[in-house]
Amino acid sequence: MTYLWVKAFHLISMVTWFAALFYLPRLFVYHAMAEDEVGRERFKVMERKLYRGIMTPSAVVTIGLGVWLIAMQPFWLQQGWLHVKLLLVAALAGYHLYCGRLLKAFAEDRNPHGHVWYRWFNEAPVIVLIGVILLATLKPWI
Repeated sequence: MTYLWVKAFHLISMVTWFAALFYLPRLFVYHAMAEDEVGRERFKVMERKLYRGIMTPSAVVTIGLGVWLIAMQPFWLQQGWLHVKLLLVAALAGYHLYCGRLLKAFAEDRNPHGHVWYRWFNEAPVIVLIGVILLATLKPWI
């Protein structure tokens, strides 16, 4: 019974994390296009609150519950699908941290990219999401 509760909350926190991972780069798109100081300051606040208040806590809970699930099913560590999934999660964590660097650059008014770059950057988590879902449901290479 505990396993199903942990799995349910793992999925809930993962959905929340991905929602933030999709939304923060979209805010970066609009921030990069903002031409007035009031608008840029508003985006700084929104980005900071999203990153610190939703995105990072969701990431921590998702990863923590994932570790708990693996501890409950240690035989998964011998299955190839989990190794690939963990590699994707590590890449996603790197993406998350890079978003934090971009957030800091925006906060310091030294945005390094244009809005088109952020539009493409915003697509990366979609690829990871597809991979994670397929691996977790199909469990290939068992």
